Amino acid sequence: MGNFFPRWTNWLPLKLAIALCFILVGVTLGVTYYFTPKYTRVGYEPTQPVPFSHKIHAGQLGLDCRYCHSFVEASGHSNVPTNQTCFNCHGVGKGNIRSNSPKLEKVMQAEASGQPIPWVKVHKLPDYAYFNHSVHVNRGVSCVSCHGKINEMEVVRHDQPLSMGWCLDCHRNPELNLRPLEQITNLNYNAGQLDRAAFYKSLLDKGVKPAEIAAEIPGGRSLDQVPADVKGLVELAEKAYGGQVAQKEVGLQLKKHWQIQPPESCAACHR
Repeated sequence: MGNFFPRWTNWLPLKLAIALCFILVGVTLGVTYYFTPKYTRVGYEPTQPVPFSHKIHAGQLGLDCRYCHSFVEASGHSNVPTNQTCFNCHGVGKGNIRSNSPKLEKVMQAEASGQPIPWVKVHKLPDYAYFNHSVHVNRGVSCVSCHGKINEMEVVRHDQPLSMGWCLDCHRNPELNLRPLEQITNLNYNAGQLDRAAFYKSLLDKGVKPAEIAAEIPGGRSLDQVPADVKGLVELAEKAYGGQVAQKEVGLQLKKHWQIQPPESCAACHR
């Protein structure tokens, strides 16, 4: 009786085994690269041409982020400071700060030549990903949410992955990151620091109805009589969240009354 299978099939198990090995190696390499901080750049901490310390300027001295990154509230991109921004404090002249420091030599050279300081970019999204700084900053997303505690960094590092999944986590639950606009550049902000009465009063002053505020507090929707003033809202919130203001408490109110509805489709970032 003749062979039912052709002769070349004798090699098929070996070929499949080799192919499977290549697939496993490829998957392992892919996971090792794309699912680790190396791919997301977390921890990337390049040496800058000028040893600028955010820990001193934003932390110890308390400089507002917007002094150097002056267009972050109006532009899709956060600008790096110009030479003149550095020169405002450190330029040669009476009353200026440490203008003779060797650390500022390149700042002085840049000012004299008119050429910008070649800062090394730390945070860089792919060209195919759209992100607008002003949209996020003007809707209660702080610098800390994406960049970490900059005020504690001697050298700025890449703090968060900025991956698609990471962004979607925030878009699906924005209340976990929202804060009042006056707290956007407060890098030490904690919702527990807020005065609950002042927070709810600010919502009422902006025309939000008490019933709409109460509806966002657990238990508020089922009330027969909705609190009509700040005191009643505070009492309702204390029953739901305890003595201190909670992040979710603030976030849910801002999400509702600022009508924050982050897109979750592909078109949100890939335009």
